[in-house]
Order: sequence, then C-alpha cells, then structure tokens
Amino acid sequence: MSINFPLLLVIAVAVCGVLALIDLVLLAPRRRSAIAAYEGQVSEPDPDVLDRLNKEPLLVEYGKSFFPVLAIVLVLRSFLVEPFQIPSGSMKPTLEVGDFILVNKFAYGIRLPVLDNKVIEVGDPQRGDVMVFRYPSDPNINYIKRVIGLPGDRIAYSSDKHLTINGQPVAEKMLGEEPGTLGSAMLYQEKLGEAEHLIRKEMKRYRMEPGREWVVPQGHYFMMGDNRDNSNDSRYWNDPRIPKDLLGMVPDRNIVGKAFAVWMSWPDPKLRNVPNFSRVGLIH
Repeated sequence: MSINFPLLLVIAVAVCGVLALIDLVLLAPRRRSAIAAYEGQVSEPDPDVLDRLNKEPLLVEYGKSFFPVLAIVLVLRSFLVEPFQIPSGSMKPTLEVGDFILVNKFAYGIRLPVLDNKVIEVGDPQRGDVMVFRYPSDPNINYIKRVIGLPGDRIAYSSDKHLTINGQPVAEKMLGEEPGTLGSAMLYQEKLGEAEHLIRKEMKRYRMEPGREWVVPQGHYFMMGDNRDNSNDSRYWNDPRIPKDLLGMVPDRNIVGKAFAVWMSWPDPKLRNVPNFSRVGLIH
C-alpha cells in the first residue's frame, strides 16, 4: 500500500494549525481570565496554582509546537526542493542506485500540494533535462528519466540503438567500455540540445522491434533512461486504459520537478555500509 505523504503532511499542518487557532481564540483567553480571577482572590498567588491555571492542554501544546516545523517542511517540499532516493539503475551512469537527489519543484511552475494544479507558470521542460514525474499508469509512483521528446517532436529509436528526433540523428560519441563489464556494456557521450551527458548501452541486448516511432502530443513529454537497455520508459509502457496516441507519454500534470543535484549516496543499507558523499555534485 502506497502512502500519500503530501496529503498526510497537509492534513498534519491543518490539524496543528486548527489546534493553535483554537488555543489563540478560545482557550488562551479563558486561561488568562482564570488567572486574573485567582489573583483577585488572594494576596499572594501560589506559583504552582498559576502554572496549573496557565497550562495548555497536551494536544494543544503538541499542535502549537509542531505547526511551525511542519509548515516550513510543507512549503519547502511543495514549492522549493524535494529529496528523492534513486531505487534502480535505469539512469546509470548519470545516477546510481542509492543516490539521494534534490529536485527543483518550481523549475516547471508552481503547483498546489496534493491537487498538483499549476497556479504560476515558470518554465517548461527542456530536451535533456533529468525530470521526476508521476508514472502515468500509477500516479502514486515517482519515476526519474531524461526528457527526450518535447510536444510536437517525432521520436524514433532503431534496432541498432540509435535515437532520432525529428529526422535528425542525436549526436553521440563512444567513450569505451564500462569498467567491469568485460566489453558487454559501452559508454557514450550524448548531446541533446545544449545538454551533454553519458549514456550506457548493452551491446548484446535488444528489447524492442525496429522501426518504432512516436509523435509527442501537445502538453506531453517523451522520457528515456540513460541506461538505454535497462530502463522502463516511454518506449515500453503499455496500458490499455491509456489512449494509443498518448501511450508512453508523460502529461504536464504529472511533472514533479527537475532533478539538479546529488547530495548523498547510500547504495545498500542492508549491507551495513555507511552513507558517503563521493558522488555529490550537479546532475547533467
């Protein structure tokens, strides 16, 4: 069962805020009135009695304590930066399993938490961006891939592992074999627009038939992983509930944000290794 953390956070902020408001409007004035009445009845007020009369209900005390913290977390996470951890190798060699990344939440527009409605236009995804989005077949799952196709683009991926956009082959340069693969995987430098990055191809693995093409509809994006032969991306999604012309496309409403930095790595906590900062840096 997936947990809708943004919804839980909004509910927590709302509950704590209501408790703080109830105390401000109703309970605090009553406490002050009780203290004033007590002080008017005695010549020397007992400090213990004053503390007891001024004591906040436990629930209100917790609500007022947590409200500012939760509110700050909500604002930061919803409108500025959200952290994620990479669960798979689909973006190798750019991102490794266990990388902790930061995602810019306002790069593609300001959206309301939970509802995800865009309220302020800021910018649009650019070809080559590394983007986090909600998987179209299950919006409760977050995916991270690279933006390949923009609205209106015609995308083709051949059986010999070459990417074409609008009839033009995407520039790539072989760098050599991936260390430790004994030549079964090769690394390339690919250029998408102004973005240059590494991609990985497995030389003996073919996952799709030749001649596939896609036309990206307006308001949608075509996504691929940098680990071209080990990525569940726009090339392979198949959901009978989605219209054929939209199959494999990510709608604008599913965008979460632009991944821009790795801040920590922790490959496999089960092996009792420790977090490290060897991969800290910007994402290209």
